[in-house]
Amino acid sequence: MEPEDALERALVSHVAGLRRYARALIGNANDAEDLVQESLARALGRLKPWRPVRDLRAYLFTVLHNLYVDQYRSKRAAPPTVDIDNVLHHPSAPADQDRRLELRDLARGLACLPDEQREVVLLVGLEGLSYAEVAGVLDIPIGTVMSRLSRARSHLRELVEARRMPAPAAVRKPS
Repeated sequence: MEPEDALERALVSHVAGLRRYARALIGNANDAEDLVQESLARALGRLKPWRPVRDLRAYLFTVLHNLYVDQYRSKRAAPPTVDIDNVLHHPSAPADQDRRLELRDLARGLACLPDEQREVVLLVGLEGLSYAEVAGVLDIPIGTVMSRLSRARSHLRELVEARRMPAPAAVRKPS
C-alpha cells in the first residue's frame, strides 16, 4: 500500500467529524464546508512523509479550530447575509416538532455560551474527543478543559430547567 493511499484514507475517515464541528461552530453549511476544505488543504500542505503525525484526528481538529479563530471570528462584525437557498420556498417536511424544539433550544443554549465553553462542549460532546485531545486542540491545560466543560454544562442545565431559552434575536448570529 502506498503511503499516499493510507494518508488519503485516514484523512477521508475524519472529514465527517470535521464537517460536524465546523457546522456547529459556524452555523452555515457552505461556510463550514469552506472551512473544512481550507483546513484539509493546510493540513496536507504541512504534513511531511518523513515525520508522521501521532494523532491525525487531533491534528486536523487543531488546524480547523485555529483556522476558525483566524478567519471566522473576525467576520462577526460584517453585516448578516441571506443565502439564496433560504429564500426559495421548500416543501414541508414530516412533523417532528418536539425533536426540532429540543434541538432549537440546545442550539440557542450553546449560542449563549462564551466561545471558550462552547468549543469545549462541541469537541467533547459532539465529536467525542478526550479531555487530553481537547486540551491539545485548543492549546490549553486539561484542568481548564474540565473547568470550562463543567461551567458550560451547568449553564445549559440552568437554562433548560428554568425553560429560559433566549429568543432568536438574543442568540448570537452565525456568520
